[in-house]
Amino acid sequence: LEEVLKNERPTHIAVAFDPAGPTFRHEAYADYKAQREATPEAIRLSVPIIKDIIRAYRIPLIEVPGYTLEEKVQIAKKHLLPRQLREHGLRRGALKLSDKTISAVIDGYTREAGVRTLEREIGRLCRKTVMKMLEAEDGEKFTLTIKPNELGAYLGVCKFLPDDVDCKPEIGVVNGLAWTQAGGTTMPIEAVVMPGQGSIEMTGRLGDVMKESARAALSFIRAHSAQYGLEEDFYKKYDIHIHVPEGAVPKDGPSAGVALACAELSAQTGRAARQDVAMTGEITLRGRVLPIGGVKEKLLAAYRLGIVTLLLPRANEKDLEELPADIRAKLDIHLMAHAEEAIELTLLSKE
Repeated sequence: LEEVLKNERPTHIAVAFDPAGPTFRHEAYADYKAQREATPEAIRLSVPIIKDIIRAYRIPLIEVPGYTLEEKVQIAKKHLLPRQLREHGLRRGALKLSDKTISAVIDGYTREAGVRTLEREIGRLCRKTVMKMLEAEDGEKFTLTIKPNELGAYLGVCKFLPDDVDCKPEIGVVNGLAWTQAGGTTMPIEAVVMPGQGSIEMTGRLGDVMKESARAALSFIRAHSAQYGLEEDFYKKYDIHIHVPEGAVPKDGPSAGVALACAELSAQTGRAARQDVAMTGEITLRGRVLPIGGVKEKLLAAYRLGIVTLLLPRANEKDLEELPADIRAKLDIHLMAHAEEAIELTLLSKE
């Protein structure tokens, strides 16, 4: 955002961004030609407020997507590491970081769409290099090579633990895909069924949109209960509980409908769901799968975890062009137009 806003632009709003602070200060001009004095107003830095300002003053909106892991590695090698070496007075080659080491820094010590924190962590490694150089007998020729398993000695304990995927099929657990400000991520969705009176409970700090998707998925299953071998009045005899782990993190968005339907049906029928499959897509009451956003980030998140069988709305086929060709060739992507296609591919037959 700083890169977008730093240049002067002939608009009715002047925006200054302070990277060190959490606020925007904008100057709204009621009539730019007649009124030269502006009324400054400090506001919290939040996406909805920024979008309101952009819409109010009809400023062209420039989308700045987050970097992928591979892009961050190349940025670190070609730009961040050389710059930090210069700023710390180190010669080129004094600190050597392999691609695997940089990837380990990104995964374990940063969680962001950009590379600001990554550069800070590389700066910390440079300062550690300076200390090692001062302790060495021949400091001028000293070179520090850091391996991925040695990062803890220089940066401390990992701040973020990697997501683990169990490849063993499970009942009531389906891998969804989500977009966050730090990029894509997997989102396991759990569902359990228990004797009750037909209530549905949802936990995990789900937003209104996800709750509506869960109810729509349940209505789709009820409408096709005979097809899936369920009793006609099953929804009156059992309660269903849907949970998305990491309850402290709010979750919302219109792309979890298909995963919710598969998780609910798996729990209700006892059919185990494949854990080497991940999916994204919204569902309608008729079972149609609607297009979603953040395709590139979601698919790359699954790829990093080793999940290569992916389900994507057919309408998002055009978005596959955004993926690097080498990664796209390694993925087994299934385009679906109806939820039935996801159910058949994800849920195993009962033995």
